[in-house]
Amino acid sequence: MGIGLAPGFDALLAGILGLLIGSFLNVVIYRLPKMMERQWAEECAELAGTSLEPIEKFNLLVPRSRCSRCGHVIRWYENIPVVSYLFLRGQCSACGTPYGLRYPMVEVVSGALFFFCVWRWGWSPIALAWCGFSAALLVLALIDWDTTLLPDDLTMPLLWVGLIVAALGWNPAVNLYTALWGAVAGYLSLWGVYWAFKLVTGKEGMGYGDFKLFAALGAWFGWPALVPMILMASVIGAVIGIVMKFSSGLREGGYVPFGPFLAGAGFTALVFGPQSILQFVGL
Repeated sequence: MGIGLAPGFDALLAGILGLLIGSFLNVVIYRLPKMMERQWAEECAELAGTSLEPIEKFNLLVPRSRCSRCGHVIRWYENIPVVSYLFLRGQCSACGTPYGLRYPMVEVVSGALFFFCVWRWGWSPIALAWCGFSAALLVLALIDWDTTLLPDDLTMPLLWVGLIVAALGWNPAVNLYTALWGAVAGYLSLWGVYWAFKLVTGKEGMGYGDFKLFAALGAWFGWPALVPMILMASVIGAVIGIVMKFSSGLREGGYVPFGPFLAGAGFTALVFGPQSILQFVGL
């Protein structure tokens, strides 16, 4: 059901909301890893019996966004999604430092995902749930790409909300049984791969965050979707890893985070359905 407007207009409103939320997602992508690092430093200092020097309060809400080079505080009219970036030509109004294309791209992708969810399901609980799923998955993909971290603060709520959505019957394609076993199978499958790889090579091939993210995808899409999604993530991840290796694009240690490819498979399953992935990989 919509909110009394034409379905296309409902979706357009959702897209605008997605743009606004995308602006906040940029904040989460940048700040959450730094907040985690600060927490780890405080825990280490506490164990060592020392203390850290006091710093400015730093969380997802404060301080206000500012230029990393000159400290210019971003005014509200300089923070309008996409529009401000274009008006400012992608640079700080005070010192001219480029902001980077990622910021408007996150806003556009977030807006497009919100538009799609409401266009497909209308203004409904399942549409709102998938909007939240999309926002969390987008943030996780980019944090993992930047830092090789998949924060529990995001993966665990994503997992539990997927199970709750199934239990409430909001998602007709996935019942609680398939969601529960999807979460279990998603976690245990990558956990098994992790330990097999470690026993054979003595190295860690992935992190525990990947297990939790795959478990969350299993909760949202059900256990039958796990094989298509892991196939897609593995094939694309291997191809991009090879390209980065020959182009000297690998980071120190030669790691390629797996989370972004799991997220890509999740977005593909959301938009086209899990079975379309099998066709994509040629099966």
